[in-house]
Amino acid sequence: MGHDGHDHDHDHGHGPGHHHHPHGHEHGHEHGHEHGHEHGHDHSHEHGHDHGHGHDHPHGHEHGSGPVAEHKAHAPVHVSTFVVTCSDSRDESKDESGRVLRELLEAEGHSVSGYRVIKDEPESIRAMLKEAQESGARAVIFNGGTGIGRRDSTVETLQGLFEKTLPGFGELFRMLSFQEIGSAAMMSRATAGTYQGMILFSLPGSPKAVRLALRKLILPELGHAVRELTR
Repeated sequence: MGHDGHDHDHDHGHGPGHHHHPHGHEHGHEHGHEHGHEHGHDHSHEHGHDHGHGHDHPHGHEHGSGPVAEHKAHAPVHVSTFVVTCSDSRDESKDESGRVLRELLEAEGHSVSGYRVIKDEPESIRAMLKEAQESGARAVIFNGGTGIGRRDSTVETLQGLFEKTLPGFGELFRMLSFQEIGSAAMMSRATAGTYQGMILFSLPGSPKAVRLALRKLILPELGHAVRELTR
């Protein structure tokens, strides 16, 4: 993913995978700074996004009043999601980011209606959106393919399909990244938007970037965003 501080996302997958049902929760003590360029191989440029210990509970309890609290109170607790990894070098057995996505989503009570590892190609990405829609998913989370390399096309493909863009998602993700990795965060092209009744997220391919986006942004607002989408 260029030098976005997470991953160079030139890691474009080996065709569609099969549905996967992960078990357990993520535990661990992840420290350190992993550097590298993901050009055809998965050398994550991950700068220690995860300092978690034990279970992570991004939601907590909603306090206060007002429109936002009222909307969240009526937001769906369980959202059907679809996870897609765009990679030329990863398959399901090597796809840590896809595993992290599924485990964190399910730990928060959301369902994963499908999981695929695909090449970072516009045709494959569009096919995944059709499959996700047929599965009943309300949110599709892509990881990988967000760099500035020649093969990185996830962002352009999705942005060409968005009915409404959520610029705040990318802005907040880069702000959070900047707090941890400094100026390299400007290379991140994480984005989000809506498409045919679904909300789409495009994340860097590094597991630590995926954890950051889910814990700080996606999980706290997923139900709220889906409710707003259907109003």
